[in-house]
Amino acid sequence: MRVSELPLAEAYVDHFAERGISTLYPPQAAAVDAGACAGENVVAAIPTASGKTFIAELALLTADGPGLYVCPLRALAREKYETFAALPGVDVGISTGDFDATGEELAGTDIVVATSEKVDSAIRNGASWVDEIACVVVDEVHLLGAERRGPTLEVTLATLRRRNPAVQVVALSATVDNPDAIAEWLDAELVESEWRPVDLRTGVAVGGEVDFDDGTTATVEVPGATGEDGRGGDEADDGPDATDVTAALVADTVADGGQSLAFVRSRTEAVALAERLAEDDLAERMGIEPAATAAGDEVADIDGTVTGQQLADCLRAGVAFHHAGLRSGHRAVVESAFRERSVACICATPTLAAGVNVPARRVVVRDQKRYAGSAMEWLPTLEVHQMCGRAGRPGLDPHGEAVLVGTEDTEPALVERYIEGEPEAVESQLADPGALRTHVLSAIATGFAETETEILDVFEGTFYARAAGAGGLADAVAVAVDDLVAAGMIRRETGGVEAYRLVATPVGETTSKQYVRPETGERIVEGLRTAAAMDRATTLTAFEVICDTPDMQDTYLGNEERAEIYRFARANAGQLTTAMGETDDFEEWLESVKTARILDEWIGGATVEALVEAYRIGPGDLDSRVERAEWLLSAAEALAETIGVSVPAVSRARARL
Repeated sequence: MRVSELPLAEAYVDHFAERGISTLYPPQAAAVDAGACAGENVVAAIPTASGKTFIAELALLTADGPGLYVCPLRALAREKYETFAALPGVDVGISTGDFDATGEELAGTDIVVATSEKVDSAIRNGASWVDEIACVVVDEVHLLGAERRGPTLEVTLATLRRRNPAVQVVALSATVDNPDAIAEWLDAELVESEWRPVDLRTGVAVGGEVDFDDGTTATVEVPGATGEDGRGGDEADDGPDATDVTAALVADTVADGGQSLAFVRSRTEAVALAERLAEDDLAERMGIEPAATAAGDEVADIDGTVTGQQLADCLRAGVAFHHAGLRSGHRAVVESAFRERSVACICATPTLAAGVNVPARRVVVRDQKRYAGSAMEWLPTLEVHQMCGRAGRPGLDPHGEAVLVGTEDTEPALVERYIEGEPEAVESQLADPGALRTHVLSAIATGFAETETEILDVFEGTFYARAAGAGGLADAVAVAVDDLVAAGMIRRETGGVEAYRLVATPVGETTSKQYVRPETGERIVEGLRTAAAMDRATTLTAFEVICDTPDMQDTYLGNEERAEIYRFARANAGQLTTAMGETDDFEEWLESVKTARILDEWIGGATVEALVEAYRIGPGDLDSRVERAEWLLSAAEALAETIGVSVPAVSRARARL
């Protein structure tokens, strides 16, 4: 099927031709046959790099009205915004910012790119443009199964369909075990394919020998020898270290003119591996020294943090690391340099695989387990498949290679789990009590529902309702309503035809509009009342209130600094709204005190460099905490006005962030 045969304006056909797109890939053609260009609902479960973005463009350009592209990450939203903005004559808006705004400036645009959280927030705040949407494209729809963002994506989709039953939904997914269930939920035609534009072979490396799933083998020269488990430590065994194997696989790729992605379990490991690879001076081997040096200098100019300097030094050697602790500017330089072939290898945590478009000749998955609470656990198969799917660049590589680094002992398990195994099924996370309370409150505060029966009507269109059935959903909603009444977020009013109706209290309405969880709203209200009665509420007081909420990300508290934060809390007990003996979880509260201290020192003039070094956080961690603090302080100001208390420290803290 050719692009010129599609129901597209000539300007769009020419636009795609200029970018080398004249013929559709088989999965793209299947999506068109399923009705993507005819207003039909379609679920496309296809591998990474199989052309999902083009399917999205086709649906959005042929829709009978404005389009909405929903994606999980801000970085991905910016990337897609730039892609759509390049379309001739298309007015594109992007919304990833304030959660307490309607985004009315987006009304009238042809395509809106937004995160699911932003769309949900816009709905709560009465955005009119949402009702004009004719086509919704959902990227990474398998994230329905994600603990934090899955419920929001699910409820947002259900709400959009309920408000406008005629809206077209095109959902794009990696290959999962139950795409038919997602398609059935969305009343969609399923397009399922394993086709890729570049062949992918996957294998396991034991020492210098790689056995691929297509029956071929490869050998790389691996210097060094260490422990039995492939991670070092047993001098009696002469098996090569997993890091040495990874370095050899990367060097082999570079020698062949390709680039690599190397995935490890943690930030620390990503930095350590990058610094190890930098010793091999891959920039010189790849012949990219000037471009690599320029990328390093660009990162060095962003800030003077230790993390930034480490990254700059690695980049000058042709290597980079990538994780959530980097500033957005750092990540942008790394991603851009890699696409421009100014970097030979990125050492990354798994978040890169699900986020940005950075394909490579060879993907190396060094670590297949990570620490989860109390023990090391296998990574989900879907997560590893997404990493592996980054291998192979259309038009540049004859094929892609994904290599899992293992040992003789682990090779059978790796083959069974990740090479021959199927990815996990997507399951709704809306059953989580906290998530359900959040969205039940939203349904009541926005006026979508006034009774439990009407709440059930609102959630009838969710993926969760399909799995739980009417009885299970009703029981869960009843518990959520009771919890919200107890928290002071809603109340039951008697009278009328119904025995009672559910109404959001002023606190509940403000909590929902400010897009904070009910538990956060309850904690902030409690903290504000305590602070208002204190002799001296300071900016530290304000930060402690908002940091001790589920909407503020935890800041890791190391064993060595625990005693210092404890002493700080005791010394400043008069400025804190929670006494040490009154905490539900003392360790979590200490973490919130640490975050509050960091933010208070930040507005006091401490530099990024000083805070990063003093508190062992990444510069990106500081940026995200500051951003969340601005949002939560804004919510605290709104809640203070709602309950009629005055805490000037909140406004002072927000003004100085």
